Amino acid sequence: MSATQTTATGAVVLRPEHLGRRVGDVSIVTDISLEVHHGEMLGIVGASGSGKSSFLRLLNRLDEPTAGTVFLNDQDYRQFSPRDLRRRVGMVTQRPFLFPGNVAGNVRFGPLQRSEVLSDEDIARLLERVGLPGFAGREVTNLSGGEQQRVSLARALANHPEILLLDEPTSALDEQAKMGVEQLICSLVKETSLTCVMVTHDRDQARRMCDRVALLEAGRLIQYGKPSEVLGA
Repeated sequence: MSATQTTATGAVVLRPEHLGRRVGDVSIVTDISLEVHHGEMLGIVGASGSGKSSFLRLLNRLDEPTAGTVFLNDQDYRQFSPRDLRRRVGMVTQRPFLFPGNVAGNVRFGPLQRSEVLSDEDIARLLERVGLPGFAGREVTNLSGGEQQRVSLARALANHPEILLLDEPTSALDEQAKMGVEQLICSLVKETSLTCVMVTHDRDQARRMCDRVALLEAGRLIQYGKPSEVLGA
């Protein structure tokens, strides 16, 4: 498997500017500015406790910044309602959070919140895209971890996000499932020019998957560039 291999020359679609968050006297994220280009995979790497996931949660206001802001296609993201923002900037978490019921019901959930009903054909196409053909009627409790993560991806894609945030999307999976989900994400980015920001503690994964990486330490951006420049060969 190779990385997505874009050159990060597309339009800037997400631009945190001096982004920060303090909780009491503790600075969780401090003064981060960077650019995410259309169709690229940006990796956020760093040691445990470096602020990777905290930074990611600021990008769609799951947590509120206490300094700076984020521009989505040159619009301050505070102009969008939280619901609209989280449709535009979707997220897949480390451990899939699926609702009780079947796969189709989970995939339909997001669009239903804005009164859009996905047809059976729409569901089938989404599940085909994530490698789960014929899974619409399956109960989510009967799925493997890798299958559940693929359903999470399908549910996020159902909202037609402009950007997809991935928070350690393979860390809870066994090695075989991990490689399958990696390949799926890379193919989605390549085939649909999907823009992604992915948190990972796995530097080898960042080298395999990412066009550029941002290295965080203690909530600060330390280095930002190609994986070979930031992480070495």
